[in-house]
Amino acid sequence: MALPKISEVRNLNLSEIQSAILLNKRELFDLELKKATRQSFKPHLFKHTKHRLSQLLMIEKEHRKSLET
Repeated sequence: MALPKISEVRNLNLSEIQSAILLNKRELFDLELKKATRQSFKPHLFKHTKHRLSQLLMIEKEHRKSLET
């Protein structure tokens, strides 16, 4: 499974980005919980979720910066 592409995120508006950030944070929390309780999970999803979250945060920052100017 390939890492998510940033081009998919660039087309979203600010509210969609913020909701996606919340979803990714929740997914990361659920993965950590599964890991801590020794439930089955896919370890590669940690990397993918963190990667997507960083992309979303970067694009959100760009959107906020463009709104300020």
